[in-house]
Amino acid sequence: MTHIANASVSLIPFKLKTPVGGSGVGGVDVIIVELTDMDGATGLGFSYVLGGGGAVTALAARQQVERFASGAIPPPQALWRNVAATFNRTGLGPNLVALAALDMAAWDLESRSRGVPLGVAMGGAARPVPVYGSGGFNAAQTPDQACETALRQLDLGLRAFKPRARGARIDALLLAAVRKALPDDIHLMTDANEKCDLAGAMWLMSAARDNGLLFVEEPLPSTALEGYRALAARSDCAIATGEHLQGRGAALPYLSERLATVFQPDLAMMGGLTPILEISQIAAAFDIGIAPHFLPGLFAHVASAAANVTWLEDFPLLEPMFEGWPQWDADGRMSAGGEPGHGLTLKEEYRRSAQSV
Repeated sequence: MTHIANASVSLIPFKLKTPVGGSGVGGVDVIIVELTDMDGATGLGFSYVLGGGGAVTALAARQQVERFASGAIPPPQALWRNVAATFNRTGLGPNLVALAALDMAAWDLESRSRGVPLGVAMGGAARPVPVYGSGGFNAAQTPDQACETALRQLDLGLRAFKPRARGARIDALLLAAVRKALPDDIHLMTDANEKCDLAGAMWLMSAARDNGLLFVEEPLPSTALEGYRALAARSDCAIATGEHLQGRGAALPYLSERLATVFQPDLAMMGGLTPILEISQIAAAFDIGIAPHFLPGLFAHVASAAANVTWLEDFPLLEPMFEGWPQWDADGRMSAGGEPGHGLTLKEEYRRSAQSV
């Protein structure tokens, strides 16, 4: 058991200079949990609400810390189960998003107190995983602008790219243009950000196949389970999805029925590193790859412990708030760092702006 000497929860409203991604996110509310044990070892965790509105989640995190992270606490996976067991009356929602911050802090503290990297504490060893470029693309781009973004990221060393689709005829022109602009040994994917209906998704899957894409991400809304069943049965292009699914139960049909070839869990929506590691193990039984939703420098540690993490996504969003992110190598691959824990520290300017909860 680990004995906690101090625990804190804070909220940081993080405003972006310009909206980013296919959803046009303009700001993020970041929930920070910090734990210190009796020996002075510390653990830092965070979760987030994209688009803002994270005050309720921060209060949920405060309650979880007060109930479960004072005095003696069990190892991270047991702590996660203890907290999650209380959601049977109140549901997932902000509860699960809040638990992601506590879970990450507990894993960081566990690995720091043992003096090993997070991925090693999870039972793995560092290994390089390819990174694909996702940041910089948006659904309003012309084909020429998408090509410029891809070529700029190619110059930075990345070897795969994911431009945005908008569920319109121009998608085929854009994908063909980017495919033509890139060398033949470069992988190309696309992200529809849930913009298509079933007919549009089937058309987009055909366009993706014709242009040699590796996968199409979120061709349908995450709630369209029957649509995904129809799409998986009729399309010969790989489907990727998962970032908007909350909890392991929501993920299971996509894995057990092989509705997704690539599953993309989100740290906040899944409730932390513990369930993502478990989802990765379940996906492995069905030969499904894992490509976590953004935060490649954190998920490089999960890749250490889960061999089916096949891709990491470079979508810079929260990175400016923290120091210690690993960089990809000359082949566009990233490995977890060798320092204890996840290796991230909150920058002082953001620590000063944090609102205690």
